Parts: sequence; C-alpha cells; structure tokens
Amino acid sequence: MTASGLVVVDKPAGITSHDVVSRVRRLAGTRKVGHAGTLDPMATGVLVLGVERATRLLGHLLMTDKSYEATIRLGVTTVTDDAEGDVMETRDTSDVTEAAVREALARFVGDIEQVPTAVSAIKVDGKRAYQRVRAGEDVELTARPVTIHELVVTRVALPEVDVTVRCSSGTYIRAIARDVGEALGVGGHLTALRRTAVGPYGLDVAQTLDQLGEEFSVLPIADAARSAFPAVDLDDSQAQAVRYGRPLALPIDGLTAVFAPDGEFLALYRPEGGNARPAAVFVG
Repeated sequence: MTASGLVVVDKPAGITSHDVVSRVRRLAGTRKVGHAGTLDPMATGVLVLGVERATRLLGHLLMTDKSYEATIRLGVTTVTDDAEGDVMETRDTSDVTEAAVREALARFVGDIEQVPTAVSAIKVDGKRAYQRVRAGEDVELTARPVTIHELVVTRVALPEVDVTVRCSSGTYIRAIARDVGEALGVGGHLTALRRTAVGPYGLDVAQTLDQLGEEFSVLPIADAARSAFPAVDLDDSQAQAVRYGRPLALPIDGLTAVFAPDGEFLALYRPEGGNARPAAVFVG
C-alpha cells in the first residue's frame, strides 16, 4: 500500500494541474491523490499533492501563503489576463516610466480588495467562471479581500516588468498584472508565472515528474504535518482522547498538529472556548 504523505511537484509549463494528478496517481498506484491549489497550464513551479490520507491535509494547506515569480507585460490586455487569452486591446506604453511602475505596484501591498480574473475556477450560480466565459457569457465577479505580504520589483525593461510576490491564498497574480496595467492607463497581462513556494514547501523540496518517474517517494504525513503546522507531542492519555475525537485541555493559538508519544501524527486541533477541539482526525 502506498504511504500517506505529500508529493511536492515542480510542475512544467503546458500541462494542467489535473494532468499532474493523473501522472502521480499512476506512479503511486492509487486513485486517492489530490492537489492543494491549482496552477494554470502556462504556470510552472510548486504544486503540492496529497496521497492517501494526506489528501485530507490539503484543504487546510489551501489557507496558507504562497510565493511567486512573475512577468507582467504592459500595454496589452487579454481576455484571460495572461498570455494564453485573445488580445482585447493594445496601447502605447512610451509615456510609462519605471518610477510610475514602481509607484503603482507599491499600492498593491497590504490588505486589498481584488476582483478575481474572469477566467477562474470560482463558481457563479453553480458553474465555473471560466466555463461561462468560454461559452461567450460576460462574467462579473465581486471583489474579495486578499493580502499581499510582499511585492518586489526585480526588473523593469518596459513594457515588461518582473516581480516577486508573497501573498495569501486566493490571490490572483493575473489580476495584479491586469490591475497595475489599468492603474497606469495602458492595460497589462501576465506572460510568465512560477510558483516558488506553498507555505513551507519550496522549490528546494520539489521534484520534477521525470524525477518522480525514476524514483517515486512521498514526504511522510507526520513530517508534512510538522512542517506545515505548529506541533504538540501528547502523552498516552491525551493521545487516546484524540483517537476518540475528544477535546483537549491544551493551550493552542491556531490550527495545530498533535502527535502520539511514538511520533504518529494523530490530528489537527483548533482552539475553541479555552480548549482544543478536533478539526480533522487522521487515526481511528
């Protein structure tokens, strides 16, 4: 039986996240594989997959911060806000200065309201937004709060701008490209995107599909939980209470991984009413 754990993939360009899941299902010999946050076909980089019981960790990992490297092309707007979509409008960028670009991008740092790109997986009346767009419908999504922890301009070679971004889950880098182009009055879209980290999992631990094909391995679920969440090691009586899904008199500040004395990962607990209560139990 395939061990439960995470597989951190360095996704290549030109394939979907579902394509990666399908490949890993074959390599792992199990259907029980899922991913924590999709990457567009044009995007590369860190895609975190869960295998077997670790698929239940993924919903909690979705709430974590993510980091990216991106290239923005000013002066051209597209239907999808990236290079894969049809061009809607082209404008002259000769009056745009590096100082104006840096000033405009600086305004996106912090807690902002962001309108997701219309070609997204967000559901509108039960149907994915991208499906509605591809069917010819006009889709208007409402703004939602996201946090841009850090946005660094690494290169300005107008009309192109390279940036690195560290942001909350749910942030659309394509939308930043669109919005900074709009702020500068020339439009813009994303031409390259590489995700460099999902929470604690970076490119340094990611494997290509070719590497996984040569030697398939998973990050054990206990190691994955310790690296992604605060950890508490329990005594035998506490561990037994966890196995029955009972609350614990345990001071924790947020979602916390709890472990048996022998190091077995038991559950994720959350603070509630002065106690710790189970958010997800991984053992019987």
